Order: sequence, then structure tokens, then C-alpha cells
Amino acid sequence: MFVAVICIAAGLALGFLVSRQLAAAAQKRQEQEAEDIVAGAKRQAETIKLQAETFKRQVEVEAKDEALKLRAEIEQERKERQSEVRAAENRVAQREESLDRRTESLDSREHQLSSMQGQVEKRQRDLEAAEAEVGKRLVAVAGMTPDEAKEELLDSLRDEVAHESAAIIRDSESRTKAEADKRARNILSLAIQRLAADHTVENTVSTIHIPSDELKGRIIGREGRSIRAFEQLTGTNLIIDDTPECVTISCFEPVRREIGKVTMENLIADGRIHPARIEEMHNKAEALVNQRVREAGEQAVFDVGIHDLHPELVKTLGKLRYRTSYGQNVLNHSLEVSYLCGMMASELGLDPIPARRAGLLHDVGKAIDRELEGSHAVLGADLARRFGEKEHIVHAIEAHHNDVEPNSVLDVLVQAADAVSAARPGARKETLDAYVKRLEKLEEIASSYDGVERTYAIQAGREVRVMVEPEKVDEAKTVVLAHDIASRIENELQYPGQVKVVVIRESRAIGLAK
Repeated sequence: MFVAVICIAAGLALGFLVSRQLAAAAQKRQEQEAEDIVAGAKRQAETIKLQAETFKRQVEVEAKDEALKLRAEIEQERKERQSEVRAAENRVAQREESLDRRTESLDSREHQLSSMQGQVEKRQRDLEAAEAEVGKRLVAVAGMTPDEAKEELLDSLRDEVAHESAAIIRDSESRTKAEADKRARNILSLAIQRLAADHTVENTVSTIHIPSDELKGRIIGREGRSIRAFEQLTGTNLIIDDTPECVTISCFEPVRREIGKVTMENLIADGRIHPARIEEMHNKAEALVNQRVREAGEQAVFDVGIHDLHPELVKTLGKLRYRTSYGQNVLNHSLEVSYLCGMMASELGLDPIPARRAGLLHDVGKAIDRELEGSHAVLGADLARRFGEKEHIVHAIEAHHNDVEPNSVLDVLVQAADAVSAARPGARKETLDAYVKRLEKLEEIASSYDGVERTYAIQAGREVRVMVEPEKVDEAKTVVLAHDIASRIENELQYPGQVKVVVIRESRAIGLAK
């Protein structure tokens, strides 16, 4: 047991010694680490100190550079300021010199003015004396006072000024008229050149070809029942005469005539001609022609670029497809007038849309003039007004044949375009009898005046040549005679376009040498 105690004590002593050694070693390591940390801190402090000195030197160098730069800028600015000051001083000195020279010049001019004023006063006194002397001489010579002489002189000056002003006014008016006529001709020629229109007339065909004359009896029907039914339904007159293989439909209303024509053509093609079949074919033809009328009106409105026209006006326009005037289709004529109005309005710098609208509608009254009383211009204006057209369009329609007085440029444009479209060569034609009668009437009117020797209507009635006897009609009377003949032709005849009256006076002296 004692041994065990000794062993335990020895173990405890040994453990104590070991722990002390371990503690000493640990302390030694801590001291070594502390020394290493201190040494590292010293080295780091030295490095920071070196960096601080380097940064300090850099800052000092940069500060010196900045100070040198600022000093150079300040020096440059100082030099510029000095140069500006010197320039300002020089300008001030120049202005002072200029003012000095001006002062000297003004002094000299003032001296000259004072001397000239004295001379003017002297001359004025001399002039007053001369006027007094002239007044005395006028009183002595003409028996007139100075006031009367002055008044007479002013009167003569007024007369001269009035004469010169009248001459200037006449010259200006002639130049203005010539320029306006030239401008108008230019605009008309441009519009005519730009409009590529057909030059052929259109005839209203009312003669229908039939395969054989045997059909005429079937068209007439038993006891005339078929022809009576046809005429009653269509409102036309059916003429069946000895002309071979044709029948003629007569009616003043063009749409009804077209319906009758289509009805008869369908009946002839079908071969069955009796009252019930005539009524059936008439209903189909009426629907077909009404459709053509509507399509024609819509196409015309589309061609001129108008999209807000009343449907009834469009339908009435379409009826003009079957209306002719002197052989010219009225719908085609309305389209031509619309195009011409738009072109001339554009050349004048005006809005072409109202011009085209007025031109298209100017003859719309011809679609209803067979049903109502009145001129087609007035009827067309009333129709356009009833369907909401603006007043300037209505007035242009009403004034295109001078039923009312034209009062705007649009009215005159429609009149000019209507005349161009109707009077161009080949646009219209007359019957032979009416043509011959018109030429005879032209020659008769011209021959009715005293002193007229011979008359000739030439160029299809567009010109009348009047030969006068030189012993009875002198040069001055030829002008009056031409005016009188033209006025009478204008009042008594109806004709397309215009008629030119040329009065020719010729005197000859003949001698024979033997």
C-alpha cells in the first residue's frame, strides 16, 4: 500500500513537472509570436511612413505645377486685358479725332449756309421785284391782274393734265384689255389642248331593223291590237311604212324612246308578239334602261371626282345619256364642260372642284325640259336647289345661257366651257333644211341694208362677207354697218358658236392705154 502511495505521489510529481515544462514552452512561443508581431508592426509602420513621404512629395510637386499653370494663365489674361485696354484707348482716340474733324466740317458748313442764306434772301428779293415788274407788264399788255393771269395759267395746266391723264388711262386700258385677252386665249387653248375629246356627233337611233317584212303584220296584230298595246305601254309612236325591213319609233322623251326601242328589239328577237308578251318585255326593258341610266350617272360623277351628289341628281344626270342636242350627246357634253371648267379654274389659281361640279350639272335641266315648262337652265337650277346644291353652283347653272346676269368667275367659266364644247368643229350638226335656212337668213339680213352690193355666208355660216358700194358707204360707215349687222344676227337667229361679220369696201380706177 505504501508502494502504491509512493507511485501515486511520483506520478503526480511527474505530471506537475511535465505541465510546468509545457507551460514554459507555451509562454516562450507566445513571447516569440509577440516579438514577431511587434517586428511586423514596425516594418508596416516604416512602409506607411515611406508611402506618406512619397505622397507628400507628389502633392508638393502637383501643387507647384498647378501654381505655375495658374500664374501663366493669370499672366496671359493680364496681357489680353492690357491689349484690350490699348485697343479701347486707340478707338477712343480715333473717335475724338473724328469728332474734331466733324466739328470743323460743321463749322465750315454752317458758315457756307449762312452765306448761302444771305444769297437766297437776296435772290428772293430780286424775284419779288421781278414778279412785280412782270405783273405790271401783264396788266399793261393784257389788261389782266396777276391773280387773273395765275388763274388762267392754272386752268391751262389743268386742261393739259386732264388730257395727259386721259391718254394714260386709255393706254393703260388698252394694254390691260390686250393682256387680259391674251391671258384668256392662253387659258382656253391650254384647256382645249388638254381635253382629248371625240369629234364625232351622235345620232339618236330610232329605226329598228327587222328580219323580213312579214313581221310587220305580226307587230300590228289582229285589228291593230299589238301595235296599240305597244304604243300605250311605251308612250311612243310606232311608225310602220313601206320602208323595207325596218320600223321607226318616234317619241320626244328620249328615255321612253329607248325603252320602246329595247322592247321592240327583244320582241323581234323572241318572235312572240302579242299584248301579254309586249307588257312582259316592256317591264324588262324599263328595268334595264333604268339600270343603264343609274350606271351612266354614277360613272359620270366618278369620272369628274364628285362623291357627294344627291342620288336623284345622279339619276337625272344618267338620263342625259339618251338626250342629244344638235346631234351631240348631252352627257358627254356635260363631262367635257366639267373637265374644261376644272382646267381653266386651275390655270386661274381657283379651286377646280366647284368648277367641275357646276360644269357637270349645267345642262341637267335638259333631262326634264320635255316634261316641264321653262328653259333648261332655269329648270336645272331649280332642280339643283331642291336637292341641296350650294347657291353659287345653282347660279352658275342658271346663268350659263344668260337667263340671269353672271356675277362671278365661276359663271363665266361655265359659259366659256359650254361654248368651247358646243362650238368645236364636229361637235354638233344641224339638219340640212335648218342649215340652208340659216345661211339664207344670214345673207338676207346682211343684204337688207342700203349700199350692200353682195353678201356671202361662208365657213358653214360662221362668217358673213358683205361687199358694199364705195360710192354709198364710206370708211366710217363700214364700222357702223358691221356692228348693226352683227347685232341684228345676234337678236334674230339661233346658232352655235359665233358669227363673224366682215364688211369689205373696195374702189377701183381702171384706165386703158391704146
